[in-house]
Order: sequence, then structure tokens, then C-alpha cells
Amino acid sequence: MSQSEPQELETASQLIDARIKELADWRGKKLSRLRNLIQEADPGVVEEWKWRGVPVWSHSGIICTGETYKEVVKMTFFKGAALDDPSGLFNSSLEGNTRRAIDFHEHDKIDEKGLKTLILAAVTLNKSKSKK
Repeated sequence: MSQSEPQELETASQLIDARIKELADWRGKKLSRLRNLIQEADPGVVEEWKWRGVPVWSHSGIICTGETYKEVVKMTFFKGAALDDPSGLFNSSLEGNTRRAIDFHEHDKIDEKGLKTLILAAVTLNKSKSKK
């Protein structure tokens, strides 16, 4: 391989690192903070890279994704409709029967405690479904 060819990134974590770096604006910072909160809430979380470039966090099934758009960083919980949301974090994809999402705009503050509670609830739900 020549010096000018990019090295292949091998792990999902490396691909997520690269995405955060490539964004180089508020979206990268927000995605990085969300990633840290997911890892703090669930040290057993597994990072994945799916659907041609979407960061995914799993534990006994998918917990959530971290998609980035021009105006928003979207955290989609795959089984969000089945989760209690006592902090009222879900603000997007509310009409579906399965998924729920949280759209974070540039200046939105993150309710860290509420988000960690939601992440742990998603892990608990995944674990209960995987035992059946």
C-alpha cells in the first residue's frame, strides 16, 4: 500500500472516531458526548457500524443509533415506543409503533441523567427480550 492510500479502518469504534473527526463542528462534539454518555451508562455496550455509515450501540440487541444531519444529531432508539420516558426526552419519530428518537440541535443541552436512564431502560428491555 502506498503512503497516499488511506489505511482501512477495521473496527466500528475506529469508524465512529473517524466520523466524529470528519464532522469537525458542533455535530462531532455532540455525537462524541452522546457516545461517552452511552458508554458511561452501559460499560458493556458494543459499538457497531451499519447501513453504510451509521454508528450503532448494542447490548443484547440494538439500543440506539447516532445519525448526523445538517441541522441535527438524531439518536434513534429502536424499541423506544416500549420505553418509559419520564424525562420527556423523545421529541422525534413519535408516530411510529416501535422507534422513538431524540433530535439534538446545536445549542440543545443534554439531560445526561435522563438520557442514561433511557439507555439503561433500553438495555434492560433488550435483555428481557433476548431471554425469551
